[in-house]
Amino acid sequence: MSRIKHVACMIAAALLLSYPAYAGIPANIPRITIPAPRGSLTVPDVNTQEEALNRNVGSVSFVDSENYKTRYAHTLRDVLEDTPGVFVQNRYGQEMRVSVRGSGMARGFHARGIEILQDGIPNTLADGSGDFYQIDPLSLRSVEVYKGGNGLAFGSTTLGGAVNVVTPTAYTAVAPNVLRMEGGSFGTVRGNAQVSRIVGAADFLVNGTVTNADGYRDHSRTQSESVNANIGYRFNQDVETRFYLGAFIVDQQLPGSVSLNDALRNPVGAAAPALAGDQARDSRTQRIANKTSLKIGTGKLDFSTWAIHKNLFHPIFQVLDQDGWTYGVNPHYANQFNVSGLRNELLVGARFFGGNTVALQYTNVGGSRGAQQLNARQDATNYEAYFENRLWFLDDVALMTGAKAFHSGRNYRDLGGLPGNLAPKQDSKDYDGINPKLGFLWQPQKDIQAFIDVTRSRDVPDFTDLTQTTSATTRFVPLKAQDGWTLEMGTRGKHGRLAWDATMFRSWISDELMQFTVNPSIPASTFNAKNTLHQGIELGVRVDVARDVMGGDVAFGQLWNYSDFRFQNDAQYGGNRIAGVPEHVLRSSLSYKHRSGFYATPAVDWVPDGAFADQKNTLKAPGYAVLGLQTGFQFENGVLFYIDARNLTNENYVTDISAITDASKASTSVFYPGEGRAVFAGLRYAF
Repeated sequence: MSRIKHVACMIAAALLLSYPAYAGIPANIPRITIPAPRGSLTVPDVNTQEEALNRNVGSVSFVDSENYKTRYAHTLRDVLEDTPGVFVQNRYGQEMRVSVRGSGMARGFHARGIEILQDGIPNTLADGSGDFYQIDPLSLRSVEVYKGGNGLAFGSTTLGGAVNVVTPTAYTAVAPNVLRMEGGSFGTVRGNAQVSRIVGAADFLVNGTVTNADGYRDHSRTQSESVNANIGYRFNQDVETRFYLGAFIVDQQLPGSVSLNDALRNPVGAAAPALAGDQARDSRTQRIANKTSLKIGTGKLDFSTWAIHKNLFHPIFQVLDQDGWTYGVNPHYANQFNVSGLRNELLVGARFFGGNTVALQYTNVGGSRGAQQLNARQDATNYEAYFENRLWFLDDVALMTGAKAFHSGRNYRDLGGLPGNLAPKQDSKDYDGINPKLGFLWQPQKDIQAFIDVTRSRDVPDFTDLTQTTSATTRFVPLKAQDGWTLEMGTRGKHGRLAWDATMFRSWISDELMQFTVNPSIPASTFNAKNTLHQGIELGVRVDVARDVMGGDVAFGQLWNYSDFRFQNDAQYGGNRIAGVPEHVLRSSLSYKHRSGFYATPAVDWVPDGAFADQKNTLKAPGYAVLGLQTGFQFENGVLFYIDARNLTNENYVTDISAITDASKASTSVFYPGEGRAVFAGLRYAF
């Protein structure tokens, strides 16, 4: 802890020194001030959000919700499908895999290695685990993706980085009122309504969505209701506060994973255990948060607090019955000023967040609770301090330095008193460290940037990793934190008719958290691999091919994610590829937009060769190509009509895999079929 206290003191000193009382700065040098926000002090407009994001020295991406309003956006897959470096695959309903640079590759469910934030406030549990069920694409105004160590802007230093979803306010909403109705294949019906108003110094916005879908596969019905709201009040030009409220109900049937043969020949079928156990994931979540912003001289201080309550009823191999709270505080200070005539941008923050969960498990009797098997408590705490500084030592070149110091605690109590687990027991594990970041940003023109940086990542195991159930007995496994160094270099910008975002990265990782067999007598569970290597290319290109073609414009888009993830001289797997993510993922689109409002965009998602399913590299999914078409008409009065047709050739393919160790020893029912041909249509009215 002494190193952490030392870094925390340095950060505090930097914060004090950044206060605008620079007696040593000559009076004739102008000080750079943060521009007055257009609208809200707590949440700037979308253009300002994107401008701030692109000042990062590293790979980042921005998605404006207006870019995906013309399609059926049910999950983050639909939001991020054109974002380079992000591997997102739907499984069923709202269940998906999201991986950045191989984060959480071995996790067969939910999220690990990526921090999910909503309006800059953590949306994951305090132990780092999370899912995407509480993210409604229709409630968002924008999405910010911070790949790898670039999540330091929020205090995140996991391998995958951070995804920040930003909800609209009355100032950033596309219109005071928005209504949307959608429907289509697999019994899908969805309605959304949003209303916002500015009343003097106050403003408010309420967004609600109701979704019902039978699902493509048997036993995959989805029913969900979500409400997101925020209320802001501006006391004066320098002080504003905003409260966020959210309530989410999700009932999701689980069809389970199947064999490769069943995935390709009977993709609509559900796994037998899923049917026998009526497997499902039903959650009830409530969220309240506050962000208060104060302009202090040339800088701005944001102070965030939050509390999330979540109840989970999850019949799978056993019935998981959990109830827990996550809570925290986060002061965050940003300032721009001159140092000896040089432009400097400083960001300083700290976070404390914790959580506690009552974790019960029961025998699964047809989807209902049978005999109780576990009565446990899970407590997580996190103390973090971080800073990031950009010094423009040349007019077009900035030096970026930063670091995060953290201490995380994981405490597990098994209260015992149950058959096979009579004696109470308590286990705990602490993790701490310092994650530095160093890089350079070159901006030769306003819209062109190049960067190179090196960051350290540290992924702390969550309770799914630390508590492992074998033969109905749950035990605590004191895993190490996953440790890595990532070097990345890239460029982004636009010139003439060309826009691009390209990054090469290489990560040297030790103790990677993954499915790993110690010996044949121990089933696959989470262990630390010794040394692994993740490297690849993240490329997105858009070209305005032709303008004024029959009254419209034609543009071509290309996405290419190249992923080379391997073991390094491993005792069991040598230099094999790590299972779970295909080597090449490509998406090509050709869009036509007419001046009248008509548009059409055919697109092809292509995986030339599927991912390995096992770490032995003996079983893999086949490649595939899926053709889609989005078309519609945007009327001048704010009405939008769209049709979103998917998998037009009705190809049977595998969309995702739950990685295993050795296909000759473990069950190979680990494949998730992709959805068949589907057509969705929608009507949106913004007024």
